Amino acid sequence: MRITGNTELVAHIGFPTHAFKAPMIYNPWFEKCGANAVVVPMGCKPEDYPAFLRNVFRLSNIRGALITMPHKVTTVGLLDEVSPTASIAGACNAVRLSADGKLQGDMFDGEGFVRGVKRKGCVLQGARALVVGCGGVGSAIAASLAAAGVAAIALFDPMDASQQGLASRLQKHYPALQVSTGSNDPAGFDIVVNATPMGMNVGDPMPMDVSRIAASTFVGEVVMKSEMTAFLEAARARGCRFQIGSDMLFEQIPAYLEYFGFPSTTADELRAISTLHYEG
Repeated sequence: MRITGNTELVAHIGFPTHAFKAPMIYNPWFEKCGANAVVVPMGCKPEDYPAFLRNVFRLSNIRGALITMPHKVTTVGLLDEVSPTASIAGACNAVRLSADGKLQGDMFDGEGFVRGVKRKGCVLQGARALVVGCGGVGSAIAASLAAAGVAAIALFDPMDASQQGLASRLQKHYPALQVSTGSNDPAGFDIVVNATPMGMNVGDPMPMDVSRIAASTFVGEVVMKSEMTAFLEAARARGCRFQIGSDMLFEQIPAYLEYFGFPSTTADELRAISTLHYEG
């Protein structure tokens, strides 16, 4: 495409050495749908980031910013408004400028996970969910599950402060939600999520006792380095429906497009036109 001063920019901001994959997914879609827009990778060191983010939004043709590591957590404290999901996750990966000039932020990692689960036919309203791993991605998924209407969430993380902090933030925003901590026993749950690196390869420790997962349980994974982790293979052997890690990536992009006001699409179409080769 021909980039001019009228081309709307979406900044993809991360560490200078970060592998910027977003342009390989978004830009083929912009070209296909005829949007005069482009995602531009921008490397920024942590010490320069607060001033840099504000300066990016002084550009006359900026539409928004995609934020990646290591800036997701820092971003929350730099914005005028953050969504409940970003507040619960303690991180933000999308920033836009409101009509009145305020910087607004949201978090879509969890939304991508939830959209994928729903599209596979899993009913979340009133469901019981277990999330193992209460770091950034686990917190985002828990927040989006709460927003989707699950009735109860159990949280487990070996760092007690992480699981207790996430539980507190969830209960603040969703007081009717049943939240428990301290157990990774998957028995009795409708959906279980592995938001840790555990169970990636054969012989690795598992994030939970797979033999306790019922065949009716939907199992989700966040690891993207391999499509079928050892954990997912074990869940499949038990007859469980499941979601691979990269589905979360492609499912969240339509949510980003909607957030920034661009024409949206489906995860399947994005996979078909993407120039990104993803192993998982």
